[in-house]
Amino acid sequence: MKAMIFAAGLGTRLYPYTADRPKALVEVAGKTLLQWAIEKVSSAGYNDLVINIHHFGDQIIRFLKVNQNFGLNITISDERDQLLDTGGGILKAAPWLKGDQTFLVYNVDVLSNLDLNLFLQYHHKRGGLATLAVRDRKTARYLVFDELMQLTGWRNIKTGEEIKSRTGGESNLFAFSGIQLIDPEIFKLITETGSFSLIPLYLRLAKEYPIIGYPDQSTLWMDLGKPDQIVEAEKFLG
Repeated sequence: MKAMIFAAGLGTRLYPYTADRPKALVEVAGKTLLQWAIEKVSSAGYNDLVINIHHFGDQIIRFLKVNQNFGLNITISDERDQLLDTGGGILKAAPWLKGDQTFLVYNVDVLSNLDLNLFLQYHHKRGGLATLAVRDRKTARYLVFDELMQLTGWRNIKTGEEIKSRTGGESNLFAFSGIQLIDPEIFKLITETGSFSLIPLYLRLAKEYPIIGYPDQSTLWMDLGKPDQIVEAEKFLG
């Protein structure tokens, strides 16, 4: 099965950890964030991986070589010339992700014990173009879903800004967990170019296609994008 790990971010929120290395190679409990992510997705049967790189990308290439790709088939999607954001990232990686298989996308700075096999079963059952793992947690920006967990919009509760993709149904607010399953049919529907985010793409497509939310109630989910979160994770995993 195919998966993409987003590892190309600048890691500005993680400074000074990222002063001399990419975010993906910041260590937590003796392992890099990239190794945690690789082990997580490969344990669920995702052995054909694409990893995008940008900031200190050569270090990631060396890290994978030293570790013999952890015994997996790993392809590098090189964004060192231009950082493409999440949407542009999967579009650049499309030659490796296209086919008839749903592919997993996993943020490198997420630590989770979400059951990826149950997540995939849910995706197939619901038949969404994409299924996003979401959680009931506090944030400023929420995805809005109806009673069937179909994406209907986006809302910033601090600024009041709101984007509506469709109307009707109960509104359920959830925060994105940085883990998603995508049907490769999406590549036929992408008109955006260059650097762009997946969320605005989903909000556009949700007007006509099912973009589904998966309520993630797993006992562990941590965003490791800031120094204090790294320290918290060290305590938890140590």
